[in-house]
Order: sequence, then C-alpha cells, then structure tokens
Amino acid sequence: MTLPAPALQHVCDLAVSIAAPIEVGQTAQGFRRMIPITGGTVTGPLMQGRVMAGGADFQLIVADGTQAHLDARYVLELNDGARVFVQNTALRVASAEDSAKIRSGEPVDPSRVYFKCQPKFEATSLAWSWLSEHQFVGVGMRLPDAVHLSFYKVV
Repeated sequence: MTLPAPALQHVCDLAVSIAAPIEVGQTAQGFRRMIPITGGTVTGPLMQGRVMAGGADFQLIVADGTQAHLDARYVLELNDGARVFVQNTALRVASAEDSAKIRSGEPVDPSRVYFKCQPKFEATSLAWSWLSEHQFVGVGMRLPDAVHLSFYKVV
C-alpha cells in the first residue's frame, strides 16, 4: 500500500552572509573546507529574525569534486528574542566545471546545481517547541558571498 505523499509548508527564507573559505585540505574522506558564517536575515511566514555571526559550514568535497556534503551549524535570533540552534546537512551536486566555479567563488546559474538540505532545530523557548516536533527540508542557492535557503515543514 502506498501512503499519501506529505505536503510542505513554507517556514522561512534565509540570506546567509559568508566569509572566504578556509581550506583545510585533502583528507582520506575527501577535500575539507570550512566556510565562516558572518550573519544574515530570516524572513518568512512562520519565522523572522537574524542569523547570528559565528557559525560555520563544514564541507566535504568528494568523488571527482562534483559532490559537496555540507554540515552547517549556526544560531538564529528570532524577533521575539528566542534563539534557535540549527544543524543543516545538505547535498550539493553540480558538474565538474560548475563545482570548480563554486569553490573559487564565481557565480553559477542555480538551475544547474542540485542543492537540497535537511535542517534540524533546537529552540530555547516553548513557543518554538514545534520546531523539534516536525521534519524539515529545504533548498539552497550558493552565491559568491552568500547562501540563500528556503525551509519547509513536512506536514
């Protein structure tokens, strides 16, 4: 028996400012980099606030450089003062040429990049406890100096 497909509810959009990557280098698992998060905004129907400086996106570039496994950890400060810890894992896949452009900070047409994520939230306020009671998915777009994300609650 096939169950009905879940629906998605738009939660928010993030415009995340980033600094230049810190190249860790080649490891046994792949090429490691760390992208510092310097701030940003949160806008949307269910969440508004800001991305606090101090987070980072830890990246593992694998295979022939066309796949990036991302593990971003950062804090949101919402308009009501609540803080939310976010761990957002993602997969970004692009051609070898586009992947090289992304790594060097050049713009790439987002329609040519698969960038999907699974954010998890830990809230400090009971008003935001619903964040730990649902699954979320998202889509992303990498720009030379920012990352844009849209998060959706699976309902």
